[in-house]
Amino acid sequence: MLGNASGEEQMKMQISSCSLSPAVKSRLTAAGFHFLSELRGLSPSHICAEAGVSQQEALQVLQAVRGGASRRGGASGGGGVGGASVGPFPSLTALQLLQEEQSQRSIFSFCSQLDATLGGGLPVGKTTEICGAPGTGKTQLCLQLAVDVQVPVCFGGLGGQVVVVDTEGSFLLQRVQDIAGAVVKHCALLVEDDEQRVAMTTFSVETILSNIFLVRCHDYVELLAELHLLPDFLSEHPRARLLVIDSVAFPFRLHFDELSQRTRLLNGLAQQLIAMATSHNVAMVITNQMTTRLRGGQSQLVPALGESWGHAPTIRLLLQWAGTQRLATIFKSPGHPGATVQYQITSDGFRDADQSEQPPSKRPRTHTVQSAAGQRDSNQSAVGQRDSNQSAAGQRDSNQSAAGQRDSNQSAAGQRDSNQSAAGQRHSNQSAAGQRECS
Repeated sequence: MLGNASGEEQMKMQISSCSLSPAVKSRLTAAGFHFLSELRGLSPSHICAEAGVSQQEALQVLQAVRGGASRRGGASGGGGVGGASVGPFPSLTALQLLQEEQSQRSIFSFCSQLDATLGGGLPVGKTTEICGAPGTGKTQLCLQLAVDVQVPVCFGGLGGQVVVVDTEGSFLLQRVQDIAGAVVKHCALLVEDDEQRVAMTTFSVETILSNIFLVRCHDYVELLAELHLLPDFLSEHPRARLLVIDSVAFPFRLHFDELSQRTRLLNGLAQQLIAMATSHNVAMVITNQMTTRLRGGQSQLVPALGESWGHAPTIRLLLQWAGTQRLATIFKSPGHPGATVQYQITSDGFRDADQSEQPPSKRPRTHTVQSAAGQRDSNQSAVGQRDSNQSAAGQRDSNQSAAGQRDSNQSAAGQRDSNQSAAGQRHSNQSAAGQRECS
């Protein structure tokens, strides 16, 4: 029930009063649809089959049905906060909004540095976008948040539920089990009082999995259709505190010949997410891919979907590699300064980087290059050692040669002395002989 409008008045609202094209109205009327009550709860494919309209026109019909009901409720005089008739403007002051935000808790990520940088974690009631190249851990962080949002309140969590919209088929149940088991063990070690002991009796891997509602979308039409139905689902599940879309870029980067149409649809999607985050008090977490932008003759990686989409999220996180380290950077946030923290992906989930150990690398090519460089250094060292040995050997040979030269010189000098001695002996003999002749 919206505002104070009666259910009977809403049911009697005619199709002709909706903001649809005349062609669509005529097709709906020809198919037997005359009132809003006859369109509520129908899927886009059902409307397409019954009325012969396109998928896009079916989505416009559902949007007009919800918008018409909202206008009907507001026109009956109860659209203000608390039933006050204040027109289209909310009756909340900035002080009241501040008090509401301070009373809300954030969803922690189990990476204490990232949580501290964000002021306690990812905020509820806001839209957070996680950007990054493949393999940086976007899905891992989403799965971690899907488990963390269910941590009991007595342990500092929200005790909530989560809706995961998977557009890439990257939801891995075994990985969720591993992360959930690690969180349950962690909370079990923190038990200090009776309240926490009672909470742990119902906080298990099975209950965590039962509080994750998974929706699989194969294209942008199914994604938009699910988003149209989500407000009713969130109203039926008031414990839901997190909506994850992994990813928003995948269905919108295909099958679009006109970028202007894609931009219009993305802008409408962004407005829906912001409205749901505010009205249902849930945290919106969406992932985005990266694309290459050429500027000034140089290329750089930037988030996909264009600059206009960059205004949609309240907070933008950029996950990236820096060598073998994983870095998370606050790319955009009106309430937090830009900062970069280090993290790692372990078997337990998204965690702080252990400074005492080298972070695990998902890129063995980098390790191979480093290993090859180390091998080259080792070979160069061995070559240098051989050169040194050869130099030393050459020095010894030179010394031995010099020693041999000295021995040869000494031998020659001795030979000269011996020859001189023999010559002196002959001269003495000749002198003696001349003496005898003279006698």
